[in-house]
Amino acid sequence: MKSVKNHLSLIIALLSILFSIQTFIIVDRSIDAYKENLANNYSIIIVSKKKIKQDEMVALDKIISNVEELSPDSVIKRLNTNIDKKNMDLLKLTLPKFYKLNLSKFPTPDEIKKLKLNLLKNKSITKIEDFSNTHDTTYKLLMLFKNVVFVFAVVISIVTMLLILKELRIWQFKHNERMSIMGLFGAPTWLRSAVLFRLAIVDALISSALIFLLFVYISSNKWILTQFENINIKVEIFHLVDDSLLLLAISLAVSILLATMIVLGHKEEA
Repeated sequence: MKSVKNHLSLIIALLSILFSIQTFIIVDRSIDAYKENLANNYSIIIVSKKKIKQDEMVALDKIISNVEELSPDSVIKRLNTNIDKKNMDLLKLTLPKFYKLNLSKFPTPDEIKKLKLNLLKNKSITKIEDFSNTHDTTYKLLMLFKNVVFVFAVVISIVTMLLILKELRIWQFKHNERMSIMGLFGAPTWLRSAVLFRLAIVDALISSALIFLLFVYISSNKWILTQFENINIKVEIFHLVDDSLLLLAISLAVSILLATMIVLGHKEEA
């Protein structure tokens, strides 16, 4: 019963670490997908004194993916619907050129500033509307949410690793007599601690398997998928191969590292 309790404590602790890490990965992917969605809907309006070729505009900054010239017809109709055709054609010639710039990704505030400086290098451009206030607010909110989740994951991981260390230390004290007897017969440190490493590795494998099953269920849960659809983004919640191998590697690394720290600490005390 005690053995099962020891295993259960380590497995739950490792599950907490793996769950927090995978949650951060999902949040990171969600933000990237949302930023991509924003990039498709985000654009910059510029005003130019004369016509500018698309290639010339794209060459100003690599973040520009497409340039679309806006028709002045809608603007003229709003000004006065009674303008005759001749005056309307004349007005079109005197009006500046309006362009909408589509970007290859959702830009950071620094990238927006750099883009504006590059665009103003063209002397024909007289005004740039980048909607910076709305853009900065959205970007900062996304980064704040990501940083909060990251800090949360780090705190959980650190606290949980301390709990695992304590659990392994308790296990070591319980088996201290057996390990000392093996030491008297000349058994090397790794052999005396073989059971400790076996405990750590077995629990790491079990926790990896459980977290795999949990996120396979989560990734196929209709309610969760609906929530992502509601914000119009597609996210791979759990990649069966990449995420499984990553979580397995983390689980094994944490378990073996903490077990090694316990063994080395015991050696120093001896």
